[in-house]
Amino acid sequence: MVDEARAATLEIMDAALKAADPYMAVKNSLDFDGEWLVVRGKKFRVSGKIYLLAFGKAACSMARAVVDTLGERLEEGVVITKYGYAGNCPGLKKLKVIEAGHPVPDENSLLGGKLGLELVEKVENDDILLVLISGGGSALFLLPEDGITLEDKIRTNELLLKSGAKIYGINTVRKHISAVKGGKLAKRVKGTVISLVLSDVVGDPLEAIASGPTVKDPTTFQDAHRVLKLYGVWEKLPESVRRHIELGLDGKAEETLKEDLPNVHNFIVGSNTLACESALAKAEELGYNALLLTTTLEGEAREIALAMGSIVQEIARYGRPVPKPAVLIAGGEWTVTIEGEAGLGGPNQEFALSVARKIEGLNAVILAVDTDGTDGPTDAAGGIVDGATIKRLRKAGIDVEEALRKHDAYNALEKAGALLKTGPTGTNVNSLVIAVVPVARW
Repeated sequence: MVDEARAATLEIMDAALKAADPYMAVKNSLDFDGEWLVVRGKKFRVSGKIYLLAFGKAACSMARAVVDTLGERLEEGVVITKYGYAGNCPGLKKLKVIEAGHPVPDENSLLGGKLGLELVEKVENDDILLVLISGGGSALFLLPEDGITLEDKIRTNELLLKSGAKIYGINTVRKHISAVKGGKLAKRVKGTVISLVLSDVVGDPLEAIASGPTVKDPTTFQDAHRVLKLYGVWEKLPESVRRHIELGLDGKAEETLKEDLPNVHNFIVGSNTLACESALAKAEELGYNALLLTTTLEGEAREIALAMGSIVQEIARYGRPVPKPAVLIAGGEWTVTIEGEAGLGGPNQEFALSVARKIEGLNAVILAVDTDGTDGPTDAAGGIVDGATIKRLRKAGIDVEEALRKHDAYNALEKAGALLKTGPTGTNVNSLVIAVVPVARW
């Protein structure tokens, strides 16, 4: 039965990933008849040139959908995506394609920011700038404020990623040390801005996705300072970053955009919610009693894994809150707080290793996956475990508690044959958990 449950888990995951396909998300949202550009039912007259700026892990697939829709009408564009993700990029001479660092930005991230800004400055009053935004955009499209070096930005990013801060807090800081985030990109555009957004943030707040380069921002320098203090990062910051935040606190540095701009239009075209709903439909199609728990799951990976495992236990033993054969689905974004040295892994791998403890001996399969195909700095998308995973780990000589303490989930799961590898998916809409509990016992 475990093989059947595993196959069903993977099939449900595939349905979720297909629903989050960035090419179709854009293609289904965009239409052009030579005179009017129609975006999700809203019409824009095309009287000038059309430019394209795309950044994020899904940038290439999204850009390809625009190229297929506009053809030669597209004047010029810049596409910035993660290393290894440029395979889906349209081969147009009009497009400059750059691969850059994520989650830690690098020199190419800075190059992407500069080229993007050069493109924006070409946009005149009658022109349209299409901005395609997807997860990872904060690191991939980089332009620090004056006085802040790339190295200082990288150090700040590393500190935040290791602090356990949630993505909203991380982006609050990023926006206040960037020259393009927090609506600052939109401020620079003379013509019409149309942003198509693939959400990778829980709840889909536009101001948080890729640090909101084209939307007004409700956060302030005070909020950025509070996040840095709360997560113990303030005293460790590079001097240039701390100085810029202090200037902002004193009202001597430019705040992020605080009002809606009439020339700027933002549309969400894909999200974790759509992926989860598609997973639910597939589970029901396969004959399971399916329950979508939430699309806003957040917290420390190993802890929320125990909560999910407890619900699976309840289903396996008592048939509640949903009777067997059952499928549970949850979406969101979980974090790992690292203190000191760490092994190899990512939030979804740590989730999988942790939940394996809770379902030991049960006829159940649980999968945790980052929808972009890359969980942490590894080649795995996450992990897939069952009731026998802990037994296999013990046989391989792995101390699960020690592996969790050292955040070394990758090497542990590898020993148990429990790593999930999808390769780059071309999308990014947070993470998913799928649990399958068949009728039969072991």
